[in-house]
Amino acid sequence: MKLYYKAVTKEGKAIDGLIEARDEKEAASYLRSKEFIPITISKEEKTKLTDFIPLLSSKVKSKDILTFTRQMSTMLTSGITLIRCLEIMKDQGKNDALIEVLSGMIRDIEEGKSFSSAIARYPHVFSPVYISSTKAAETSGFLDKALLRLAETLEKQQKMKDAIKGALAYPVIVVVFMIIVIFIMMIFVIPQLSTLYGSLSVELPLPTRILMGLSNFTITFWPVVIGIIGLIVFLIRRWHRTLEGKLTIDGFLLRLPVFGRLIKESILVEFSRTLGVMLASGTLVVDSLEEVSDITGNILYKNAIMDVAQKVEQGITMGDAISVYNLFPQNLVELVKIGEQTGKLDETLVRASEYFEYEVDQSVKVLSTAIGPIITVILGLGVAFLVFSVISPIYQLTNLIQ
Repeated sequence: MKLYYKAVTKEGKAIDGLIEARDEKEAASYLRSKEFIPITISKEEKTKLTDFIPLLSSKVKSKDILTFTRQMSTMLTSGITLIRCLEIMKDQGKNDALIEVLSGMIRDIEEGKSFSSAIARYPHVFSPVYISSTKAAETSGFLDKALLRLAETLEKQQKMKDAIKGALAYPVIVVVFMIIVIFIMMIFVIPQLSTLYGSLSVELPLPTRILMGLSNFTITFWPVVIGIIGLIVFLIRRWHRTLEGKLTIDGFLLRLPVFGRLIKESILVEFSRTLGVMLASGTLVVDSLEEVSDITGNILYKNAIMDVAQKVEQGITMGDAISVYNLFPQNLVELVKIGEQTGKLDETLVRASEYFEYEVDQSVKVLSTAIGPIITVILGLGVAFLVFSVISPIYQLTNLIQ
């Protein structure tokens, strides 16, 4: 149960926040154990705007987890106890959702649970790979090093996401504004020209008639068009939840020009880097493969990785197991085989991820370079069609007057 409290420290400073407890009595006991004097404890905070507008409620973002992981690793390395690290992170936190998670983790660890067990209660915040890596690290006694590797992995993931988003930001903005301009033209401008040309009794050229027909259709049936588009999106999303839909759509995405290669390379980056991090933390190869299969976001890769895990469990080497799939390039297969022979598979996979990360950067640059001229050509053709459709009747009328 989430409870909102107001309390006073022994220095007389007023504090408030959220705490997770079974009831008010348990929350009060916990506050007193921290040398706080409880003033009020209620089930919810009435004055918060987020209680009235759920969309404004805070949530734990990937950057919050990155900061948390990096700082936890630094503090543990410097010799600070785990409980104290979490308390420092909680006191310095600015995200209410993360503070709530940290409060629950502190309570769990004080009750004798491990760090991995505490974070496992929040699967919406910590990924299965994160939980598995910390669990294996606790067994070996190197939690600080595991968190450092996780922080580096999260930083690279965030960097790659930002690069891809940056490459797609320009075309998305241009397309959105183009749609807005076209909609305004169809609703407000073209009808005025239709009225003008209709009063002139001039035979309109084909492009102008097409433009006016599109304008009339948009004005009359725009709710139907929006409804059809919404229905198509809904049906595609629903179909994608089925096995057949996932296989079809995910396979289609991998075959897309430029974008397909970018998606494939991004998956290979996540696969090799995350698998390397988990193996370095002490997780078994089969367990690591099973965990990594869920982060690819593509059913074809997930099925392939799960099949590889089964073959490895049967005694087949990982290099031989992935070599039968075209989803894994030959250079990755060779690197995996070398890593298995030298006993440094984790390091080899991390190096492979760096190579694929470089390939992703190159693909993003190619996409950024190519998409500008493509959009310019499309906009140019659209503007040329509009100008010709609008000007050609006026040109005809001028010839008739002469």
